[in-house]
Amino acid sequence: MYQEFFGLSDTPFRLTPDTDYFYPNPSHQEALNLLLVALSMGEGFIKIVGEVGCGKSLLCRKLLRLLGDDFFVAYIPNPYLNATALRHAFASELGIDSSENMGQHRLMQLVHERLIELAGAGKKVVLILDEAQSLPLESIEAIRLFTNLETEKSKLLQVVLFGQPELDANLGMHGARQLLQRISFSFQLKALDLEGVNGYIRHRLTVAGGKGDGLFEPAAIKRLFRATQGTPRLVNIIAHKSLMAAYGKGDRIVKRSHVEGAIQDGSSPAGKGVLALWRRMAGLGLSTLAATGAWYLFGPGT
Repeated sequence: MYQEFFGLSDTPFRLTPDTDYFYPNPSHQEALNLLLVALSMGEGFIKIVGEVGCGKSLLCRKLLRLLGDDFFVAYIPNPYLNATALRHAFASELGIDSSENMGQHRLMQLVHERLIELAGAGKKVVLILDEAQSLPLESIEAIRLFTNLETEKSKLLQVVLFGQPELDANLGMHGARQLLQRISFSFQLKALDLEGVNGYIRHRLTVAGGKGDGLFEPAAIKRLFRATQGTPRLVNIIAHKSLMAAYGKGDRIVKRSHVEGAIQDGSSPAGKGVLALWRRMAGLGLSTLAATGAWYLFGPGT
């Protein structure tokens, strides 16, 4: 709608996890570096935790894009599956044709054989689970048993878990203690600070074909930061609506008043009060429910 008016070739603040828009702020870049180094070294389990809307899915997609040909990746984006369904999903990712009535022992035999085959071909197999806080306890145990598959010299499988803070609570349960002990590296993603929000906005505008600097006045960025507390998904929502507000008034620069209007906008279901409600839900530990509501209103997250 407003791209041509602002000299853009793309919509800079859409919510889909487009890796072209990955912003290497210190927290996310450190997490990405950790993932790449740990996986190259064959370091078993890795856990990345972050609040709703902090950019976990985009980081996950960026990792998938960067892993080279020496990796074979099994990716399960929504692991709210019981142990049996999870085993079948993993087998499917490995290219194993398994029927629903296949016995679990036979299925695990086929998985083991396939992992040995891939290892023999020089492949490092990585199972990546996004939204891992949704894993039932029995499925957490199934993942642990996957990692028992090994040769005399190395593990046949590495696992990366991306999840909201509830993942830590789940792994802290007594029944998950064996898997918790196997996590080699753990990282907590942080929200953007004021400088990070400024850089984030400039980066996305530049990727979208703009000049980056000057489109948002400093006072607008400061107000946007206070409203979002540096959560990337919220930054996207408010920045997008601020651009629409400026465009609607024929203003070439996004001012604080446009950001205020975006924050207070009550003209749609995604308007007044939604951001405050979402942040309050997340603060109460209702991150999954908050994310579901945000997805319904705004689309997939970052």
